[in-house]
Amino acid sequence: MTKEHLETLSELMKRAAPPVLESITLEVKHFFSGAAVYADGKICITLTPAGFAIKLPEESRIVLMEQRGANPLRYFPKGPIKKDYVVLPKTMVDDVKTLRHWVKTSIGYVVAR
Repeated sequence: MTKEHLETLSELMKRAAPPVLESITLEVKHFFSGAAVYADGKICITLTPAGFAIKLPEESRIVLMEQRGANPLRYFPKGPIKKDYVVLPKTMVDDVKTLRHWVKTSIGYVVAR
């Protein structure tokens, strides 16, 4: 499963990584039971059995959580909520323009921290 997540996330990033971020190093690596994207060494996106989760500033998380299908991230049932992350619904992950917007927002957020 981890290899599958790594390949899927790598393909998603090829399609959705904004071209304007040339000065930022993006890496896709294994992450527990899935894969993660690191921007300049800081984790910003994960793809695990819990779904495609993206690290965002609070105001962006609020906007996303109002969307149908968006959920807070929990890596396992009854586990703690990872407060900086939102699991995107499949419809958003499949929409390259929408995904690119959220990927750019996430990368900018983690690099600035």
